[in-house]
Order: sequence, then C-alpha cells, then structure tokens
Amino acid sequence: MDWTHYRFRSLWVLGASADDVYDVLADAENYPRWWPQVREVTRIDDHSGIIRIRSLLPYDLVFTAREVRRDRAAGVLEIAMTGDLDGWARWTLTSQGPGTRARYDQEVHVTKPLLRRLALPGRPAFRANHALMMRAGRRGLAAYLRANHQQV
Repeated sequence: MDWTHYRFRSLWVLGASADDVYDVLADAENYPRWWPQVREVTRIDDHSGIIRIRSLLPYDLVFTAREVRRDRAAGVLEIAMTGDLDGWARWTLTSQGPGTRARYDQEVHVTKPLLRRLALPGRPAFRANHALMMRAGRRGLAAYLRANHQQV
C-alpha cells in the first residue's frame, strides 16, 4: 500500500439551488471568504491558481490548481493539482428538492517531504485533519449561501 496516496469523498446537502452553489464553487478566488482552511488563492490565469490550505495540524499545503472541467449543465467542476499534493479534485452537484447535493471527490499523492516521512504514523491524523476541513467547509458554504442568496 502506498501510504502517501489518499482518496476522499464528502457529501454536502445544501439548501440553495444547484446554480447558486455552482456559482460559489466555481469562484475559487473567494473560497477564503467562506472556507477557513483555504488560506489563500492566487490567480495565475483564467484557468489556474496557487492555493494554500491549512487545517488543524500545523502545516500548510500549497499546490497549483488547474481547471480540467467546468460543466454547469452536468454540475461538474474538476481541477488537477500539482505541488504538495498531486492529483485531482471534483465537485459534482445535483438538485435535491429545493436544495443541492454536493459531492466532493479527491484523489491525491502527498509530495510534501515532511508528510511523506510521517505517512504511516501520521495517516490517521491526516485523514482526521481532512475531515475537519471538509466539515468546516460545509458549514462555511452554507452560511455564505444564506448570507448571499437567502435560500439556505
């Protein structure tokens, strides 16, 4: 088993339309406004940027995100990631009643040297750190949608 390889899936049910959720998720530069662990997003061009994240554990992850797929009709936003994380992440949105079901899938290899050295003993903590980040992201997005769209 490659201890530096991770697959994650999170499901968020949000009380806003899929179009509203899509608009917020497609605007990566504003993630730091609603997702506390996304510390910084620096645009490189119209299809890529550098993202710095930090959750509970005392380390930052920095990677370049490049847009791979932006398909509003299918409700899909996908990026390729290179840097401290190499891999991909994808949002898939589906209408669920008056709200939206947002599925986040991610598959990455950790390349940051410290995290590679701690891959085996740190794995449970790294997975818990990711889960905390995703929970905070869901709460932040729901609050942001409520404040900006009055639908959640």
